[in-house]
Amino acid sequence: MIDKQSPIPIYYQIEEYIKKMIENKTFNPGEAIPSEREFTEMFEVSRMTIRQALSNLVNQGILVRKKGKGTFISEGKIEQPLKGLTGFSEEMEKRGLVPSSQLLEFKILPVPESMTKQLKMGPNQKVYEIKRIRYADQIPMAIETAYVSCDIIKNLHEEDTLQSFYAYLEKQGLKIGHASQTLEASLVTKEDAKLLDVPEQSPVLLIERLTFLSDHRPLELVESIFRADRYKFVIDIQRQD
Repeated sequence: MIDKQSPIPIYYQIEEYIKKMIENKTFNPGEAIPSEREFTEMFEVSRMTIRQALSNLVNQGILVRKKGKGTFISEGKIEQPLKGLTGFSEEMEKRGLVPSSQLLEFKILPVPESMTKQLKMGPNQKVYEIKRIRYADQIPMAIETAYVSCDIIKNLHEEDTLQSFYAYLEKQGLKIGHASQTLEASLVTKEDAKLLDVPEQSPVLLIERLTFLSDHRPLELVESIFRADRYKFVIDIQRQD
């Protein structure tokens, strides 16, 4: 299965072997793979070599570690195009997945000073702070914290946050116009790792979205933490003349 005399690193050979097993359907999405000890005996190599191979595959999104359960074949990443303005629930439903949310926090507070310029609000104005875990088919995908203007939405209740927020807004007669969005890579914190059910120091995508109504009023600022092993963003880029 591997050639210990080859100049190709053994850990890389093991990575390629596992990839072929996935391609051949020997290992299927969502299925647990053998333990480090079993792989050590199978390949007759050190556990450190096995650990490096598996860690590389986890970083590539091919494998997923579940704390206290083992290592599993990834079920693939959800792709979201970086064009068009849709909410999380809408994107999941497009893919035939069932979206849901767990509300962690819901409160009214003065707009944070760091957000007054973006939301075009004075220091005495209030926002709803809404923190949720977003799920697809009961798998945690993201932690989302939204700051929504109380001047625009007067009577928001906790139960309103458990549905598609954009769908709720449209029912209130509000029309979403456009948004600006930034994206960067980071490592998950200890607290967020528990909420997302991923190992500590796992890669995540940090996304900030500022959403405007069709009349150009800033509606909300959303800070999201997406699992990098289950989510990726894609964009179609055209060459300019």
